[in-house]
Amino acid sequence: MTGSIYQFEATDYRGEAIDFSKYTDKVVLIVNTASACGFTPQYKGLQQLHDDFHQQGLQILAFPCNQFKQQEKASNEEIKSFCDLQFNITFELFGKIDVNGENALPLFNFLKNQAPGILGTKNIKWNFTKFLINKNGQVVKRFSPLTKPIAIEKYIKELL
Repeated sequence: MTGSIYQFEATDYRGEAIDFSKYTDKVVLIVNTASACGFTPQYKGLQQLHDDFHQQGLQILAFPCNQFKQQEKASNEEIKSFCDLQFNITFELFGKIDVNGENALPLFNFLKNQAPGILGTKNIKWNFTKFLINKNGQVVKRFSPLTKPIAIEKYIKELL
């Protein structure tokens, strides 16, 4: 695998540019999210992973996306409010993005190329697809939306 996530940047929910070099030497879990999805309760599991492993170097990055059945129609501020009220998230929330298509965030094009899905498919199929990144900024594994955050814990421990 060539390259790393450190070459990218993205805008957080406040509209501030975040340079991913700030995640150097961290284990990172990147997730595309949506507030009105059947998998939305996974926010709770993501927060639990954050609580358990943030001090050891885990960073969770949530990227809201409205590309799947319009399940994230809200503004960035409304998404943040929802996440705070429903799940009290303390991990990083970015601004709403596209994960597929010509307007896809370059980071997600990189992630999809580094860790294709089942049968080599590149496109993300649904909300709550997860990408685990090692301390060198390289994609280690892609997890389907069906994979609950708790099931990723053992992989996180191996990388920390």
